[in-house]
Amino acid sequence: MDIRKEIQLSPVADEVQALIAVVIPIIQGVLFALKDEVVADAGGLPNIKLRQLSRLYRPGDGDCGICFEYAVHDAIANNNQMILERIDTALSHYCKIKGGDPASILFGAEKTGAIQLIETAHDILTNDSRLLSGSKGQPVKLKKHIDSVAAAFRKRQIREQLPSCINGLWKADLFVGKTAPDQWVGTTVKINPRHLEGANGLRLAIVPSQQGRSDNIRKDDSKNLLVVPLPYDASFMEIFYQAWQIVTQFIYADAKVPREVSLPRPADRQVCRFLEERRDFPILDVLEALRPLAQPDLLSTSEERPDIKLCRGDSSETSTILTPIPSQS
Repeated sequence: MDIRKEIQLSPVADEVQALIAVVIPIIQGVLFALKDEVVADAGGLPNIKLRQLSRLYRPGDGDCGICFEYAVHDAIANNNQMILERIDTALSHYCKIKGGDPASILFGAEKTGAIQLIETAHDILTNDSRLLSGSKGQPVKLKKHIDSVAAAFRKRQIREQLPSCINGLWKADLFVGKTAPDQWVGTTVKINPRHLEGANGLRLAIVPSQQGRSDNIRKDDSKNLLVVPLPYDASFMEIFYQAWQIVTQFIYADAKVPREVSLPRPADRQVCRFLEERRDFPILDVLEALRPLAQPDLLSTSEERPDIKLCRGDSSETSTILTPIPSQS
């Protein structure tokens, strides 16, 4: 699996230009994620036309996805001090996990059913690793249940077999904690605080801070979550996911502007018009033609290939993950 980091360099300016800037790497990611035999049958990457993408691309088949949680995980793993300070405050003052620096395990559950632990939870967790869920009673041993939690993403009957205090832990995006005390908390990551959901086993919720709103760490008693706003540019995150919807709807509409009900926002439809006008040209040429229309210097791309261990499922169907790395406010 390839991780392509799309790193924000400047604030979002014109909406359409920003959308084009983000649509370019998304379409490129979808193209490069096509299986080799599909590309060969189509005559090679340089010859694949934009209109062919709707026929060649199948969701889950050499898929390309977006993973904001990797951006948070990456910031913790690389000792980003601004992010570490916020996470450390949440762990030390609110979760009572003290001693040492924060650490993160990215817990991934694909829609295809292949469960992934990136940078191998089994190498980080010990037999004494405890999960603090915020419920009464002795904290459970995380390593003992990690495979069952992974399997529970697809199998409801396995969820029912988990201890009641962690039967919602399969919804976690990360496990955040500290290796010295060997204590961890189930963590959910959302770009929109309104999408937060509580579940047994989840304790921490990470969201981008929003302009004009308090960025204080707060307790959401209704969801039993400790909400930690991080100093990220929320508008960049919204543009990224908006661009993903544009590409998805465009492909589904046979590389044409989709019905208004599918893509009602004017800016989104304008980007689709730019694409439809070029549907008979090779994709790589189209992307180059769009670059002058994109917001300059909005983002840069870097690539890496992490060590991945599959805990459930025979193989990974997702070959490329795009992870937006927003700038810090």
